[in-house]
Amino acid sequence: MRMIESILADAAAIAALRRDIHAHPELCFEENRTSDLIARTLEGWGIPVHRGLGKTGVVGIIRNGDSRRAVGLRADIDALPMTEHNRFAHASRHAGRMHACGHDVHMTSMVGTAMRLVALRDSWSGTVMFVGQPAEERVGGARAMLEDGLFERFGVPDYALAFHVSAGDPAGKVSISPGLIASSADSVDITVFGVGAHGASPHKGKDPVYMAAQIVVALQGLVSRELAPLEPGVVTVGSIHGGSKHNIIPSEVKLQLTVRADSQVTRDQLLAGIERIALGVARTAGMPEDRLPKVEISTEGTPPTINDDELAARIRTAFIRDLGADAVYEKKREGMGAEDFAFMLQARPGCYARLGQGGTEGGCWLHNSRYDFNDAVIPLGAGYLAALAERALAVPRR
Repeated sequence: MRMIESILADAAAIAALRRDIHAHPELCFEENRTSDLIARTLEGWGIPVHRGLGKTGVVGIIRNGDSRRAVGLRADIDALPMTEHNRFAHASRHAGRMHACGHDVHMTSMVGTAMRLVALRDSWSGTVMFVGQPAEERVGGARAMLEDGLFERFGVPDYALAFHVSAGDPAGKVSISPGLIASSADSVDITVFGVGAHGASPHKGKDPVYMAAQIVVALQGLVSRELAPLEPGVVTVGSIHGGSKHNIIPSEVKLQLTVRADSQVTRDQLLAGIERIALGVARTAGMPEDRLPKVEISTEGTPPTINDDELAARIRTAFIRDLGADAVYEKKREGMGAEDFAFMLQARPGCYARLGQGGTEGGCWLHNSRYDFNDAVIPLGAGYLAALAERALAVPRR
């Protein structure tokens, strides 16, 4: 493809930009330097830019030719709250912040795509919206941008497109699959109340540690005994805290959960079941109605991410035709990870792809403190994103 071939000429500049972003990570809704860098770079190529959408999001628009077709390209721009343990020159300069999920690659690829689309205006026609989205790690940024009028203010694209790097998968190859791509995700906090007492006299209190332990065990039955055997679901208690000393029965215990599902029906079933179990255990222990557990579902949740079947099939077929079957690989889901691009795919049909980065020597798994990206693959990321845009612009409007 002309886009992919031409972008290889910009490999050094693209890698330098990626390393600059990697060295200056910013957390959710704090991506001020990052969004400014994206905005200034796009503006330097004559692309109109709008800042501050959804707090720290940025939007650039290219209108070219007379076609009414339009696509939106999204890249997440936030980093993770963890300390990087790499020692190379472009390692994070900020303790407690790190680009360990490839968002620096996503941004760089989107910017590289914009550069190529501007340079090769003669090869395409339509409108391309470049969306730098904050706070993906808190699954809050996509919804914030949509609620701030992303499509109402800048036009409704026919399709929304994005990709994620995939550590350990074939370097430079892309996976494009129809249907379900990622699960829903919800964070749930449970506060279990009790009546404090001396550890030697448990009968004089109501033990919230005992109640919390029963809740943890009972929650596992939601998936194993209430979901259909072939319906995926996860309820994980990732944190449990309570008490201060061996011989003191505390007055409360706090639990933190992550909940995953592959459909909205299952998602609703699991969330309702968590509250039912928590309240039921406390009632069985004799807690009064005004001292039942408090179950709080975070507003920062996301639905499942679902690709448009027809668009994914068309793009995959085009990639195989133009680049050969070896350019595309099959990506089997290995868990129930989530992605807030789901909100954009609820608003518009679209496609979420995976880009292989190659081996994981030295701890190059995502969310690892020694993670770094294979810079040799970055131009291909930009080229593939440009090619995705080209292919989507060639698909009839709906």
